[in-house]
Amino acid sequence: MQPTTTFTYHSKIREIFSEMSQVVVGQERLLNRLLIGLFTGGHIILEGVPGLAKTLTINTLAKVLELDFQRIQFTPDLLPADLIGTMIFNQKTAEFEVKQGPIFANLILADEINRSPAKVQSALLEAMQEKQVTIGEETFVLDRPFLVLATQNPVEQEGTYPLPEAQVDRFMMKVFVDYLSKDDELEVMRRMSNMNFDYEVQPVLGKEELVAIRNEINGITISETLERYIIELVFATRRPLEFNLRDESRYIQFGVSPRASINLNLAAKALAYFDRRDYVLPEDIKEVAADVFNHRIMLNYEAEADGVTTLQIIDSILRKVAIGR
Repeated sequence: MQPTTTFTYHSKIREIFSEMSQVVVGQERLLNRLLIGLFTGGHIILEGVPGLAKTLTINTLAKVLELDFQRIQFTPDLLPADLIGTMIFNQKTAEFEVKQGPIFANLILADEINRSPAKVQSALLEAMQEKQVTIGEETFVLDRPFLVLATQNPVEQEGTYPLPEAQVDRFMMKVFVDYLSKDDELEVMRRMSNMNFDYEVQPVLGKEELVAIRNEINGITISETLERYIIELVFATRRPLEFNLRDESRYIQFGVSPRASINLNLAAKALAYFDRRDYVLPEDIKEVAADVFNHRIMLNYEAEADGVTTLQIIDSILRKVAIGR
C-alpha cells in the first residue's frame, strides 16, 4: 500500500522542538498541542497558574516559524476597538482612516481572556470563526495562519467574565499547563539567573511551508472503525447510560458538541503525522481526547459537590467504551 503522505517536512518538526528547547524548558507537551492547533487551524485555551512560560513559549514559537505575534492583555476596561481597531480622523486629508488593532497578526495571545467583558469576547469570536474583521463599513480578511491562544488563570475568579459555552466550544482544545519537574525547574532557574542569557532562536519554517504541512496532514488516513470509535466516544458523553456509564451519568449535564468529533479527528491525524505514520492509531485518539473534550463537557452541581472533574469522566469513558462497539 502506497503511503498517502510524503512527510516532506517531518524533519522540520524535530528541528522546531530542538530550537524551542534552547529557550523553553520542559514544555514539550504544550508545544506539541500548539503545533497541532497551528497545523490544523484550531484555536487553543491554555489554563495554568502564572509563571509557567506560556507567553514565552508562544512568542518563541512565532519567531521559529517567522509569524507575526501579538500579546493582548485582557482587562475589564478593554473595548472591542482596542482589539480589532477603529476609524480615526486624519486632519490632513479630512477623511476617516482605518487603524488596525493587534488582532491583525498570525499568533494572538489573549492573556486572561476571562477578564474581558462580553463585547470584547464577541469581537474576538468573530475573528476566530470568520477569519475576518469588520471596521466601519470595511471588512478585512485576516492573514493566514491565524491562531488564537487564550490563557485563563484557574486561581483567581474575582472580577472575571466566564466565557459562554458557545465561545468555549470554538476552541479546538483546552490544554492544562502544569508545573515543571524538579530537574526542569532547576534548569530554568540556572538559565534565568544568568543575566547574560539571551539566546536568539533561528527560523525553521515559513508560512508557505505551514500550508504544505497542513496538506500533508490532510492526507493521513483514518479507518472507518476508528471514525466510528470517535463517534462512540462523543455519544458516550451525551447518552452515558447507553454505554453502561451509570455513575458518570449522574454528573454529566451536557455532552460534547459535533465540533468535538471533527477536532478529535484532526488532532489524531496530526499526532500520526508527528510519528511519521500515514494512518491513525487508537492511541492517537486516546492521547488527545481529554484536550478536545474537557472544555466541552458540562458537569452539574452534584459533580462539583462530590469533587468529580471532567478529566475523571473522560478517563472513565476511554476505559469503558470499546473500539468496534
